[in-house]
Amino acid sequence: MLVYPSSIDLSSRSLRCLTERLAVRRGEIGTRWRRLTAGRQALLALAHLRCGDTYAQLAAGFGIGIGVATVYRYIREAVEVLASLAPTLAEVMHIARTKSFVILDGTLLPIDRIAADTPYYSGEHKRHGMNVQVLTDPFGRLLRASPALPGSTHDLTAARAHGIVDALTGAGLKCWADKAYQGAGGSIRVPFRGRHLNRWQRRHNSTHAKIRCLGEQATATLKGWRLLRKLRCSTARITAIVQAVLVLHHAST
Repeated sequence: MLVYPSSIDLSSRSLRCLTERLAVRRGEIGTRWRRLTAGRQALLALAHLRCGDTYAQLAAGFGIGIGVATVYRYIREAVEVLASLAPTLAEVMHIARTKSFVILDGTLLPIDRIAADTPYYSGEHKRHGMNVQVLTDPFGRLLRASPALPGSTHDLTAARAHGIVDALTGAGLKCWADKAYQGAGGSIRVPFRGRHLNRWQRRHNSTHAKIRCLGEQATATLKGWRLLRKLRCSTARITAIVQAVLVLHHAST
């Protein structure tokens, strides 16, 4: 395999954050020696999450003699360390109360699954994936990404299952969302549906769409991490990966 130098389009703050956490983790479990330092392990994990490099590519690039098994363990440990730092819904609601409103949107993270895996197939997107609910502030900045559910889950069902609807209502926080959240009630505002709308309703929908489109910036932020564009790992690990990406995003901003 040919090996060449490459770069990762992340700030050094992301690397420092993960390195410090891994160093603390090694101290807690009493690690004496490893093939990679905490800094190199952090760089390895960032290359996987940001660039989507495979375990084999990383093993060759970092010169780990044992092979992909070591790379897998290093990355899994880094993801678990980061995921444990992800903010809870209650913490996000506390921050969101300082905002004039938030934007709620659902996105599908594509996964590598066969046609028989019906629960993961999204009829809306015509592909297999995992449903993630994204909360954004009025400027399109990512506040929270929910745990991942099978792609066949409706956005409103997912928002209710995660307690997002109840949390927004309890906080009295205005929330803008698309037509998929019709019937959510509470403080969630959705556009009018139907073909025969009057002038006021069309104007309302136009204004609503302009506000809601800012939420798409958060989705683009998530999918800027190339691993999330096509996940090939176990679906049980996807929530931890999304949470790890969220923590790194906040660390770099």
